[in-house]
Amino acid sequence: MPAFGPRHLRAVAAAALVLTVTVPATAATAAPDTSAAALREVMFVGNNWDGTADVIKSGGDFAKIGRINVIPDKAQRMAEINADPIRWIAFMTIRNSVGEGHDQFVDDMYSTPDGTSVVVSRPSFADVVSIDLATGKINWRFAVSGYRADHMAVSPDGKRVAVSASTGNTVHVLDIRTGKQLGSFATGDKPHENIFSQDGKYIYNMAIGDVNTQTDAPWLDWTKGDRRITVADATTFKQVKVIDMREKLNAIGLTDHSDAVRPAVFSPDESKLYFQVSFFNGFFEYDLATDKIVRTKTLPKNPATSDDRTTFVNDSRHHGISMKPDGTKLCVAGTMDDYATVVDRATLQEGPLVPVSKPYWATVSGDGRSCVVSESGADQVTAIDFATGRKTVSVPVGDHPQRVRLGNVTADWTAPAS
Repeated sequence: MPAFGPRHLRAVAAAALVLTVTVPATAATAAPDTSAAALREVMFVGNNWDGTADVIKSGGDFAKIGRINVIPDKAQRMAEINADPIRWIAFMTIRNSVGEGHDQFVDDMYSTPDGTSVVVSRPSFADVVSIDLATGKINWRFAVSGYRADHMAVSPDGKRVAVSASTGNTVHVLDIRTGKQLGSFATGDKPHENIFSQDGKYIYNMAIGDVNTQTDAPWLDWTKGDRRITVADATTFKQVKVIDMREKLNAIGLTDHSDAVRPAVFSPDESKLYFQVSFFNGFFEYDLATDKIVRTKTLPKNPATSDDRTTFVNDSRHHGISMKPDGTKLCVAGTMDDYATVVDRATLQEGPLVPVSKPYWATVSGDGRSCVVSESGADQVTAIDFATGRKTVSVPVGDHPQRVRLGNVTADWTAPAS
């Protein structure tokens, strides 16, 4: 979910990478077997307003397996917030702006490679925590810079997690096992999406600027802040490159389109980036080699959706895009237009518009056959078959599901007692 800007504070008063690892067992220890055979692939669904994460099957009927409380320390965190006027202002600002009147307790989550813990970013508490999946207790906690934590990404080897500190204009990179900061790098205004390159060498961060202001008319776009893609070295944390989509959009005559890059996904060979921007019902194809936007896809508008930009939640008309593992199909969440659709990557022809309620994320099932979208307006997740573009099943989850990530739990896992 997008972040609010520091100007709002002053105005007020001052999971899951698909990852299967093998941990060698030794005869000298009695440690539990955490080999690939002892892990179970699942999906973690973050229920943002609930402060819970539902664990569901990663394919088939996507049935619910259990639920995790991701705010077991809520009383302690609230006591700290209530004792600090500035933090209280930040907490209430999140509730009354980006939270739409609700607290934001879980934005993103990834499991550890051994399936014993899940790492969660918690916007309203401005932190990242690791939760033991067996006990429900917190292993470690990292407070981000500023007042809000946002999207995360996990490295291909599963050892590092990057988190956007959306009011600190910083990405922190943490050791997923210990929570120790390995490094950080500066971004544009309001860092949002993070993506590791497949080789783990680079981190792409998309800064979306101020998305909670009412200055949404195209001629006021300049008020939204510094929006850019920052490419950082994942080892040294030095800036490698900046991609300015304002220049790319202007070059194809779309000067009235926002350059705030929202969710994005790479092609399997990482030669193309498909991304959404604020206010736009569609997406773009960007060629990394030529540094140009090469195709634009405009998707249908829902006649019931107002074109008044100020009515779009956090400026995001469409928010959520994923790709079938073989690279042939895209899946797009049409957030404000209340549908999701599968798009042929070669022709950019969309399939059936599947009615869903305020979808806020799109991911891929464990077997790669389905697109899974979170219906934040209906408190469920829905699977759509990539082959037919048709809905197969919906599964009830908690209040306001947003991020959905593939991950692992131990094969015999059951939810810890509340």
